[in-house]
Amino acid sequence: MNAGHGTDGPGRGEQGSVGRRSVLAAFAANIGIAVTKFVAFVITGSASMLAESVHSVADSGNQALLLLGRRKARRAETEEHQFGFGAERYFYGFIVAMVLFTVGAVFSVFEGVERILHPEHLTSPAVALVVLGIAAVLESLSFRTAISESSQTRGPHPWRGFIRFIRRAKAPEIPAVLLEDSAALAGLVLALCAVALSTITGNPRWDGIGSLGIGVLLGFVAGVLATETKSLLIGESATAEVERAIVAALEDGPEVERVIHLRTLHLGPETLLVAAKIAVSGRQNAADIVAGIDRAERRVRSAVPIAELIYLEPDLYQDSRADLTDPAIRAARRSSLRAAGRSAARAVRRGRSD
Repeated sequence: MNAGHGTDGPGRGEQGSVGRRSVLAAFAANIGIAVTKFVAFVITGSASMLAESVHSVADSGNQALLLLGRRKARRAETEEHQFGFGAERYFYGFIVAMVLFTVGAVFSVFEGVERILHPEHLTSPAVALVVLGIAAVLESLSFRTAISESSQTRGPHPWRGFIRFIRRAKAPEIPAVLLEDSAALAGLVLALCAVALSTITGNPRWDGIGSLGIGVLLGFVAGVLATETKSLLIGESATAEVERAIVAALEDGPEVERVIHLRTLHLGPETLLVAAKIAVSGRQNAADIVAGIDRAERRVRSAVPIAELIYLEPDLYQDSRADLTDPAIRAARRSSLRAAGRSAARAVRRGRSD
């Protein structure tokens, strides 16, 4: 088996910068929003405003954690961690989900229930409404930045495939900011309605209901973020598009007859491990096989720059030995143009024989 460790491929620096701008924008916005909301809470005594204040503090801490994860992920490999520290970004993304749930959701639910059971009338509701309006503007600016950065990955249409992007993104920062900003904007609407209803009806329990609604919303968002980040943390393969590019690069040369099976693993958002068994001709000697594998690796790195670790195992292919229940074999066949061509040819031959 031959393995290679390439240097940063073209575009990797650009890919690594994606997400950082949206995190910084969200961090700056949430610091300003948190201070403004706390001042408004002190003036009005609104439970919804307090819930939103804690939410913004939690979001600010979350963005700091995401930035910390990015910095730690850049550490060089060690003997103890020979595949590097790229997964640090996934770990801190999961911590963000936990903070969002415990600090944001649980506190908001508790405060909402408390205000429903023991209601208190608001003072200066106009201040709360003005602050919520300011917060909405700042959150919208942060959300726009995250949408702009995510468009670099999912195309120019902001809302097309939003859920698909959240589920398939390999970098945790932009999905986290998108989810947080979405929850923040929805929470601001809930807080605005709660303060308005409390003022119009004279019933302060609406304020507690608003805080309770914010808590449920944050709990849902935290659950989605935790689920997606957990999947990245335990190890996700490359997308189908990337796998097709890898198989096409491997088979784009005479030294590889076909890809027998393919396994990929994201060690980090910009570091991909590729392990494949490739079929070679039995007429080649060892030196020719090694040279062919080296050429195949270079083609893969050219097509997929984040494929830093590539392990190729040469073998002689026998169709009768293929276990079609193996996900690695299915991934190779799904991505192989040669396999598709052979299947089509067999179908044509069967049609003629009939």
